Amino acid sequence: MPNTPHQLAEEFPEHLATIRHLRAVDGHFHRICEDYQAVNLAIHRAETDIEPVADLGMIDMRKARMRLKDEIYGMLTQPEKLAEDP
Repeated sequence: MPNTPHQLAEEFPEHLATIRHLRAVDGHFHRICEDYQAVNLAIHRAETDIEPVADLGMIDMRKARMRLKDEIYGMLTQPEKLAEDP
């Protein structure tokens, strides 16, 4: 859905280049972004009554989205790890 709120590009517009780079080179980052998008879409579908869920289910999905968003933000803002000298 093109109009789904809370897309990563909207949440972190200042980090778009870093998001693209990390998705291409870091498998874990790519996976958590995919997980975030899936949860975000499920929340949007529930909020718009396309696929309604119980209140507790919605709370759990929102918590999952927040955990993923926090992890993504942490990876976006951590300093680059420098290779150790041999």
